[in-house]
Amino acid sequence: MDADEATRVRLAAGTGTAPQVLQRLSRDPSVTVRATLALNPGAPAEVEADLAHDADERVRIVLARRLGALVPNLSEAAQARLQQQTFETLTALVSDEAVRVRAAIAEEVRHMPDAPRAVILRLAHDPAVMVCEPVIRFSPMLTPQDLVALVATPPSPATLTAVARRPGLDETVSDAIAATCDSEAITALLSNASAQIREATLDVLAAQAADHTAWHEPLATRPALPPRAARALAEIVAAHLLEALAARPDFDPNLAQELHARLRARFRPVDDSQPAPSDQITALSQARSLNRAGRLTEDALLAAGRRGDTGLATSLLAVKAGVPVAAVERAASLRSAKGLVSLVWKAGFSMRAAGAMQSLLARLPPDAIMGARPDGGFPLSTEEMTWQVDFLRRPER
Repeated sequence: MDADEATRVRLAAGTGTAPQVLQRLSRDPSVTVRATLALNPGAPAEVEADLAHDADERVRIVLARRLGALVPNLSEAAQARLQQQTFETLTALVSDEAVRVRAAIAEEVRHMPDAPRAVILRLAHDPAVMVCEPVIRFSPMLTPQDLVALVATPPSPATLTAVARRPGLDETVSDAIAATCDSEAITALLSNASAQIREATLDVLAAQAADHTAWHEPLATRPALPPRAARALAEIVAAHLLEALAARPDFDPNLAQELHARLRARFRPVDDSQPAPSDQITALSQARSLNRAGRLTEDALLAAGRRGDTGLATSLLAVKAGVPVAAVERAASLRSAKGLVSLVWKAGFSMRAAGAMQSLLARLPPDAIMGARPDGGFPLSTEEMTWQVDFLRRPER
C-alpha cells in the first residue's frame, strides 16, 4: 500500500471525516479503501447505499455484517433512524446476487429478537441453504404460521430440512412436514428430539417406514413412542434396532414382553426340515467347497452367471454373503434390485457382480437394473443394505 492509499484508508476509517469526502471515497479505485469505509459506523446513509452496490463482493459482505450487527445495540429511537436511513440499504443487500453477501446478513440477524421482520422473512425464503438455514433454524421472529407457509411453498428442498431441524417445533409444523412425503425432511424431523409430534403422526410414519430405512433408527429411539408405532417398527427394523426397542424402559410390561418375543423369533434358526432338491444340494456343496478352498471369488460368480447357471450363482452368493439360499431366492422372486445389490455388498463383491445378478436371478430388464454411483460404489447406504439383508434373511410368514 502506497502512502497516498494509506492516507485514503485513514480517511475512510475516520468517524469525523467530512461526508463529502466519504462520498468520494465510496468510489475509490482501491477495494481496501472501500472495505474500510464499509466498516465505518459514521458513514452516512448515502455512502452505505453506494457501497451496497459495490462491484466487489467483499465490500458488500463487510457492509452487510456491520449493518446486521447494528440492530440489537440500538435504542428504540436509534432503530427508528436506522429504519429511515439504512433499511433500504439492508434490503438491497438481502437481495444481493452474491450468496455470501446474503449469508453474512443471515448470520448476523439469526438470533435477534428485534430484527426487521421483512428482512427475516426475505432471508427465510432464500433458495440458498447457507442463507435460509441460519434464520429458519434460529430466528425467534418466525412464527409457527411462517414455518408452515415455508413448508407449503418451499423455495428449495433444503428449506424443508432446515424447518425440520428447528428446535422446539410445535405439532402443527411437524404435521405439515410429515405430510410432504419428503424423506430427508422427515428423517430430520424424527431426529429432532425437541420437536413435538402427535402420536397419530408417529403411527402414520411408522406404517410408512418400510420404504424408508433412514427413518428406522430415529423412530425407534424417539421419546414417547406410541405402542402402535413400536409394533409396526418391530415388523420391519433391523435386528439391532429391534433389540433397542425391546430394551426401552418406557414401554408397559405387556408391550415389552411382546417385543422380546419378536426378538426371540427373529433369531430362531431357519427350518431346514424340508429336503432341498438334489440339484440345489449339489450347487450348495460346490459353493461351500469353493469357499473352503478360497476360490469363491467374484470371477467365479460371474462365470456362473455367464453360463446361465442360476442354481450355482444363487448358492455362491448365499455362501459368500453368509445367508441362507432362501434369502437369495426371496430377493430373486421379489425381483428386488435393492435386495440383490445388498446381498452382493454383503458378499464383498462389486457393483459389476450386482448388475449381473439383477439380470440373471431377478430377470430385470436393462432399464430396471440398479447401477453403480459415478465413482463405481454401491448406490445404497450401508444402513439400507444392512436392512435389506436382514429383511431377506427373515423366515416368511
